Amino acid sequence: MPSARPVAAPAAAARPARLLLSVEALCLIVALFWLASANLGFLRAAMAASGGFGLATLPLAVGLCGVVFALHALLLLLLATRRTLKPLLWLLLPVAAATSWFAGQFGVLMDPGMVRNVLRTDTAEARELLSPALLVHLALFAGLPLLLLSRVELRARGRGRALRQRALALLAVVVVLIGALLAVFQPLSSLMRNHKGLRYQITPANAVWSTGSVLAQQLRGAARPREAIGLDARPGPSWATAPRPRVLVLVVGETARAANWGLNGYTRQTTPELAALPVINFGAVQSCGTNTEVSLPCMFAPVGRRDYDEDRIRGQQSLLHVLARAGVGVDWRDNQSGCKGVCEGLPATTVTAQDFPAACEGGRCLDEALFADLGQRLDAAQGTQIWVLHMLGNHGPSYFRRYPPGFETWQPACASDDLRQCSTAQITKAYDNALRYTDHLLAAAIRQLQSRAGRVDSALIYVSDHGESLGEMNLYLHGVPYAMAPREQRQVPMVFWRSSGFEQGAGLKPACLEPTLRRHAQIGDVRHDHLFHTVLGLLDVRTALHEPDWDLTHGCRDATAGPAPGPAGLASAPAAGTGR
Repeated sequence: MPSARPVAAPAAAARPARLLLSVEALCLIVALFWLASANLGFLRAAMAASGGFGLATLPLAVGLCGVVFALHALLLLLLATRRTLKPLLWLLLPVAAATSWFAGQFGVLMDPGMVRNVLRTDTAEARELLSPALLVHLALFAGLPLLLLSRVELRARGRGRALRQRALALLAVVVVLIGALLAVFQPLSSLMRNHKGLRYQITPANAVWSTGSVLAQQLRGAARPREAIGLDARPGPSWATAPRPRVLVLVVGETARAANWGLNGYTRQTTPELAALPVINFGAVQSCGTNTEVSLPCMFAPVGRRDYDEDRIRGQQSLLHVLARAGVGVDWRDNQSGCKGVCEGLPATTVTAQDFPAACEGGRCLDEALFADLGQRLDAAQGTQIWVLHMLGNHGPSYFRRYPPGFETWQPACASDDLRQCSTAQITKAYDNALRYTDHLLAAAIRQLQSRAGRVDSALIYVSDHGESLGEMNLYLHGVPYAMAPREQRQVPMVFWRSSGFEQGAGLKPACLEPTLRRHAQIGDVRHDHLFHTVLGLLDVRTALHEPDWDLTHGCRDATAGPAPGPAGLASAPAAGTGR
């Protein structure tokens, strides 16, 4: 009987090819890849700020390449081990690809404020940012590298040898970093001092640094409750004599910029309905920030931008808590990404398709849902109330989704989530159509308030949280750090309306409010910083936090009726709120 032949082992060629590398070698390769794939925008911006690329600036360009490479190599070498390097790269390669895409397309800088926006972006908002071009970019600069990474096998070494090789690699990278810095220190220090935003274009170090900063701040904040402010808040004398309930409707707009506001003289009349009503338009109001995450808490803080302290603002209660402490009925209604802590612990709701099916299709509600039951609420109002309506407004890039078809006044308007598919003119038309819809909603709300003037003394304030870039200086959307942000992102519209009986009901001098507010509008000195103190004045809430110089109604109340100081033993709370 013939012997059985042994079964041949599978051919080695049938197994996927593996590339054997040390941890240090892979770190250096990835750092070079990021320099070439994710930092060309940084290098272009740096050279443009230095007078352009040429023989004179060639040493600076080489030095910047050395610095960027060494920074990322150092980052990886300090964090990576044989077991952690691949999971780290599975996280950072997509982050680097996505960050470089949004920086290149919209001029977005990944600073801590932008990271907060990203972390708090809801599903519907994130979906609108997806586009075929983004997916192709991610496939090329994240998907392909990750596929190659799956073929890499990291070399196993003894502990002593691994430590020696890591130390040598770190030393070599530090030498490169120091050498590059010394070679171009004078032009580089001047460049970074005069263009501080450049540091947030170094990718993905920008995302790592900013995320770490935000998480550290959140951990510090989570360790302690928000500090109570305005502990002395109390109702003023007008509360006892007001003939009718008093309601202030505060509409917080989203991404509306002053440059395109019809009442400001824009070439397109984006606010025809408001123009036909007796509103006071404040022109270009200076915003607290250039994104919702910064602006919203700042708008409702005692100090705001003029003495900006982010930790204090995020660590304290807001204007709404002070009002509630005095007995004002507070209600927050949201059609965006939340109140950012401004309404924490207070009555708050978010509009949903279940509650307002006619206004909500495709997973997102039109802003008319915020106003749907305004009439019924006014009919049932009692006492002194503030109702905050947080709009979706002109949130980009999908401006065309912010208004119903009947408001497509200017055509052809951009009808794509990917702004690269549209011309600047088409993008602007879609943006202006969304403003026209906001104009309609505000005018309709004012008409409802007018119709109930015999029952409720009411007022309406509309102010946007920040502006928007629509291609100026090749920037789109918003979120540029405040110090370097263009005026399109920092100047916002604001309007005010009040019923015929509001002044008297609020205890203000008759016929004083109109000329006082119009004087401020004419001077053009209004900022978000005025909001906190003006609302206190309008609702006649007394607290030592109130600063008359920042109250737009100042001068319309008798001096003897001014805000009273806090009661004994509570003086420290107002001092903390004012930052003095």
